[in-house]
Amino acid sequence: MGNQPLIVLSEDSQRTSGKDAQSMNITAGKAVSQSVRTTLGPKGMDKMLVGSSGNVVVTNDGVTILKEMDIDHPAANMIVEVAETQEDEVGDGTTSAVVVSGELLKRAEELLEQDIHATTLAQGYRQAAEEATDALEEIAIDVDETDTDILHQIAATAMTGKGAENAKELLADLVVNAVQAVADDDDIDTDNVQIEKVVGGSVENSELVEGVIIGKERVSENMPYFVEDANVALVDDALEVKETEIDAEVNVTDPDQLQEFLDQEEEQLKEMVDQLVDVGADAVFVNGAIDDMAQHYLAEEGILGVRRVKASDMGRLTRSTGARPVSTLDDLSEDHLGFAGSVAQKDVGGDQRIFVEDVEDAKAVTLILRGGTEHVIDEIDRAIEDSLGVVRTTLEDGKVLAGGGAPEVDLALSLRDYADSVGGREQLAVEAFADALEIIPRTLAENAGLDPIDSLVELRSEHDAGETAAGLDAYTGDVIDMEAEGVYEPLRVKTQAIESATEAAVMLLRIDDVIAAGDLKGGQVDNDDDDAGGPPAGGPGGAPGGMGGGMGGMGGGMGGMM
Repeated sequence: MGNQPLIVLSEDSQRTSGKDAQSMNITAGKAVSQSVRTTLGPKGMDKMLVGSSGNVVVTNDGVTILKEMDIDHPAANMIVEVAETQEDEVGDGTTSAVVVSGELLKRAEELLEQDIHATTLAQGYRQAAEEATDALEEIAIDVDETDTDILHQIAATAMTGKGAENAKELLADLVVNAVQAVADDDDIDTDNVQIEKVVGGSVENSELVEGVIIGKERVSENMPYFVEDANVALVDDALEVKETEIDAEVNVTDPDQLQEFLDQEEEQLKEMVDQLVDVGADAVFVNGAIDDMAQHYLAEEGILGVRRVKASDMGRLTRSTGARPVSTLDDLSEDHLGFAGSVAQKDVGGDQRIFVEDVEDAKAVTLILRGGTEHVIDEIDRAIEDSLGVVRTTLEDGKVLAGGGAPEVDLALSLRDYADSVGGREQLAVEAFADALEIIPRTLAENAGLDPIDSLVELRSEHDAGETAAGLDAYTGDVIDMEAEGVYEPLRVKTQAIESATEAAVMLLRIDDVIAAGDLKGGQVDNDDDDAGGPPAGGPGGAPGGMGGGMGGMGGGMGGMM
């Protein structure tokens, strides 16, 4: 072969390696973190996201912002996954997780420039995260599932600064009542809390219906609008004459024969309705269609019928009324019927819907959210989702922490003490981890228009004196006892945020080679924030092969908001 170079990669492939790859990935992660940082806390700002089709989303919900942005860069997507994992696991704390992840990368970059190896950093970060999780357990506050006041405060804290400020006390009550209603011993599935959004009225008009709202109308105008003390039947089938499964041809030579066929069909449909009458059904919800003649017979018997009910709604009806679905009417008996004090068709925001309420033990409930515009309701909906998640998590774990940046400041102090016992260069990584956690109280102060250094110094002083619940009041700028103020967040929200942020940061730091099969096109991110630091997104000095524009599709999706 002589000195002839060996070409392994295709011509379209692009490769960035060594410090260039690390720098590029760190810059991508920090850019994502910076994009949501200003939304953190009760004084956080909102983002307006405009889609390619002109759809507008106005929100300060971290995971919603990251999902709506068109992010193509693989490293940036790893940080987005942190937010998605946080949302799936605990329902809140997505912004905090992403901000901490970005700060961990920023602190790591400073140590990399001092020739600390990435593996050493990764080891130190993992040790720090494990110590932080243990330290959080020690300062956690136990909550009893019957303590409605604390549950209310947790729900209200999760909604603070998310568009529901004026009515957060009312909404917090609705959320706590909803979660307690659907709790089935240790099993709490917030999917059983249905959310109906209605444009019109104000947020204060929102209400909780202990039962189910079906987005359908009764199938016939001749049926009753309202049925009181109703026995409810659920049928996973259609109320119509079934077609034969084989191809058949019938020759009719006499009009009487045709009439006989029609009479037989009518008789079959009448028998179906008679079966419902015999078991005492007052309302029937059908998964399939209802034949016109069956509608007529149902109306004659005063039975309210609803067709093509979704499987998810059938499940909620089962949980709320106690009815058991049957696959065919032949199987229906009185034991399969459920009960609702009221089944009625009502007008909601100009749409007719079926309300099934006044049930004996509602294990499925419906929150009706009202607001002046669709954008307002959508943002309240996101706040409610977060609030449902934190109340559910608190009931499951029974442990909470004081809010307002208190846990992060306490952890930072604990980790600095712990760093003294860590040998080698990992000690520097543990100290960097402690510094990174303080990004939360620092950001809370910045977003509230306060001096972050003064706020941080005061917080450290209080925690040094043993005040583990001392946090920053974003409204007054004072450092206060968050536990006494009733500002809480679930323990699992914080531990999950730290664990996810650490895993993402460690994974990015350990990457020293990026090989792209094609050209990752896109402009660089224009990040005006001085804290962002680092080289431009495409890697310094036009690294070998580059990575296209470095940030891939983030140029178009994020440039306008950073």
